[in-house]
Amino acid sequence: MLFDIVTLFPNFFTSALESGLLGKALAKQIAKVNLVNPRDFAQDKHRRVDDETYGGGVGMLLKPEPIFAAVESLPVLPRREIILMSPQGQPLNQSLLQELVSNYNQLILICGHYEGVDERVVEHLVTREVSLGDFVLTCGEIPALALINGVVRLLPGTVGKVESLKAESFEDGLLDYPQYTRPPVFRDWEVPEVLRSGNHSEIDRWRKQEQIKRTKERRPDLWEKWLESNRFNDRESF
Repeated sequence: MLFDIVTLFPNFFTSALESGLLGKALAKQIAKVNLVNPRDFAQDKHRRVDDETYGGGVGMLLKPEPIFAAVESLPVLPRREIILMSPQGQPLNQSLLQELVSNYNQLILICGHYEGVDERVVEHLVTREVSLGDFVLTCGEIPALALINGVVRLLPGTVGKVESLKAESFEDGLLDYPQYTRPPVFRDWEVPEVLRSGNHSEIDRWRKQEQIKRTKERRPDLWEKWLESNRFNDRESF
């Protein structure tokens, strides 16, 4: 997987791309990240990448020329998506990460700033807009890094135990179950007896019940979606 990041602040990614599983995956060339600065493609002597908006308004807007030039300087792989990180985009979730992993081998991520980008970038260059959530950040680098992390961890070879990718939050529409490690008692708080029983069928049953309980309490929106996808089962059993 090739990630081309169009960013005014390449240094933002330096530490994150060298850390943890993400850093190890890049070192093993499971994925590759290329940073390109649109300022290098600015057409004036001041290397200006922003300007005032037509019609008035507060704040500056990223100009189209440097962004188009930066993207057009990149190699074109057979299956690529040009993504603008924008609060107006589709929500970044696990199903979207799975889609990107399955369908593309090149992701170009455009990181917005200021009041956003010229609409011609959205209409004639970008193939998808993605949002980290219903809030506004100071830059598009933060959601871009989240997307890279989420995609890379799904690539073969990044996570040591493939089973761990299947038994976690959102993979089956429910939140993850509670997990514990040693010691069995900490400040009078005990690990549930069932987890120490060695009875794997009972453990599986307990974990599923906890997933359902936690999703009901914390994410009723996900719970309703899960019920709908399991509508042929007995609702009373949930």
